[in-house]
Amino acid sequence: MAAVSFPPGRASAHADVTFVPDLQFAAPGGRPLLADLHLPARLQAPAPAILWIHGGGWRSGNRHVGPDLSRFFAAGGFAMIAIDYRHSGRAIFPAQIEDVKTAIRWVRRIAAEYGLDASRIGLWGASSGGHLAALAALTGDDGFTPDDALYREYSSGVRAVVEGYGPIDFLQMDAHRPPPGTRSEDPDSLVLPRPDMRSEDADSYESLLLGAPIGTCPQRVRDANPVTYASAGAPPFLIMHGLCDTTVAPHQSELLYEALAVHGNDVTLALVEGLGHGFFNRTDLDDRGTHRITMVGKGPAGTTRVAVDAPVFATVAAFFRQALS
Repeated sequence: MAAVSFPPGRASAHADVTFVPDLQFAAPGGRPLLADLHLPARLQAPAPAILWIHGGGWRSGNRHVGPDLSRFFAAGGFAMIAIDYRHSGRAIFPAQIEDVKTAIRWVRRIAAEYGLDASRIGLWGASSGGHLAALAALTGDDGFTPDDALYREYSSGVRAVVEGYGPIDFLQMDAHRPPPGTRSEDPDSLVLPRPDMRSEDADSYESLLLGAPIGTCPQRVRDANPVTYASAGAPPFLIMHGLCDTTVAPHQSELLYEALAVHGNDVTLALVEGLGHGFFNRTDLDDRGTHRITMVGKGPAGTTRVAVDAPVFATVAAFFRQALS
């Protein structure tokens, strides 16, 4: 098969990767939202595409916050697309999930131009980006879709999701968060800007996302919680969480795992010893060696738990390689 060609970008720091930055995929309110593409440079067939959705409490961050997408994934044959979305200081929910779904549809629109396989799209999100990845995957083409004629003909469904340490049920976060003063064993862990912050506070990330304290707007909370939409027929999920996370407790990932597993979906929960919040952002994460990961899944005899020693990024890549094959 002839090699796939696409418009020129600029050289990446990594061999066999082309970097195409600053592509506009939407402009809600007249303000552009941008995406960066990290593309395998020598494609023999259209590449599976993975959208990276950054964290930052829906309040900060941008598409540049994350690991080296060229080094770990584009060089391995995946087309990686890092996207921006509106912060909660600019627009409250559901603006953020609308932007993610628009980005998925935009990827399908440009797929042929850039050598992407529109039928093999995955999502990978961290923290608030993990929340958005789960929400987008579980709602598919239902809801949270702007009535935009440009994208109306494209689906926002995806084939696979890696969800990292994201909020899943806002009303259960405080009960399971470690008490103020608790320190993560992971020295590089991201922590809450205020040690005593609680999700029920009016200035919490969750309340600012919804535009009101979460205890005062139950329907908005329900609409924003990914766990609300768990049902049969979800795409395969790999859910990863550090056991030393003091910002979003691992219980949140356990909730998502159980909600998906009870409906018979293909889902694995990976609990990583020694890691706190934000570990996906660290390009050097696996340079220190492997990590002890407990893989939780459902088998014929019920729940299975297997401890393995493995690199985090290789675990993510192996999941996508299988799920997007």
